[in-house]
Amino acid sequence: MNRCISVLGSTGSIGRQSLDVIAACGMTVTALTADQNSCLLEEQCRRFRPALAVLVQPEAAADLKLRLADTSIRVVGGPEGLEEAARLTQADTVITAVMGMAGLKPTLAALEAGKRVAIANKETLVCAGELVLAAADANGAELIPVDSEHSAIFQCLQGCQDRGEVKRLILTASGGPFFGWSREALAQVTPAQALRHPNWSMGAKITVDSASLMNKGLEYIEAMRLYRIPPEKISIVIHRESIIHSLVEYCDHAILAQLGVPDMRLPIQYALTWPERTPAVAEPLDLLTCPPLTFAPPDLEAFPCLSLALEAARTGGTATAILSSANEAAVSLFLREQISFPAIAQRVAKALEQVQVVQNPTLEDVLEADRLARLAAAE
Repeated sequence: MNRCISVLGSTGSIGRQSLDVIAACGMTVTALTADQNSCLLEEQCRRFRPALAVLVQPEAAADLKLRLADTSIRVVGGPEGLEEAARLTQADTVITAVMGMAGLKPTLAALEAGKRVAIANKETLVCAGELVLAAADANGAELIPVDSEHSAIFQCLQGCQDRGEVKRLILTASGGPFFGWSREALAQVTPAQALRHPNWSMGAKITVDSASLMNKGLEYIEAMRLYRIPPEKISIVIHRESIIHSLVEYCDHAILAQLGVPDMRLPIQYALTWPERTPAVAEPLDLLTCPPLTFAPPDLEAFPCLSLALEAARTGGTATAILSSANEAAVSLFLREQISFPAIAQRVAKALEQVQVVQNPTLEDVLEADRLARLAAAE
């Protein structure tokens, strides 16, 4: 299978693993984008020879242009370059691995161009899910999840002829590094501790979100959007081993689960090759040596970020954008050691109280909610 792929956010964790999959599957790279890492992007460009390279920071783009002067690769600077890479005529598939709200406009651009979008950007669906789905429907574009949990659900739904047969989607959560901790103990958490995820190797922001369980709240909202299912039909269970990536329960009480080693290359590969399957890039799961599988309910008192996300999901409108953007701002403050770990939830709660929710939002409403939420969280 020879797909032509634009990788948005190629220097991040998902972007680098996507390039591993692309190389192993013999696919073609048409564009690579990053924020400011000109050194790594140069290495990637020399290996994959895309037609277009984009760096959002203009100074970094100027540096990359000099570095690649001996090649035919076109270098573009600025955020508008992300949208150009998403629309590129040669690309049939776009991997959106740009962190945060910066991924929204390029995702919409790719969908409007009728591309297959392998989406690894939670904030896009959380903040503007209705707009994203409308763009996909209007342009006949494919929206395929890359998150391991949503890929698992997507795979478990492949044999489902009628979504009315689905009783419940069950999202699994590892519980992060602080499973079982009290609220009092969490008050002393440092960024270094929060960044030690027990099972997954991910970027800093998503790793902190996993520690606070906000990540699972964002995935809860994503599931509502991706599968067009009401929140009361979605459950969350703590599964420490990260072997079962999520489950679907049907009306006859049959439960289908997708199992595998905790390796993001597996869902990335499936998003690129679906509806086909190709030989694995990830290691196989050995059932005889994997640990016993355990399950527990999430602790909503110790991890209030999850409660805030569930409430925002029920409120709808721009509440989910306020939640996501305030959290992004608060996590940034925590990583810079300017606020405590519990203050992340406090800042998000304050933003949800202060910023007015708009129902049936336009893109402008979502972007304004994003701006106001960041201000409220940063004050």
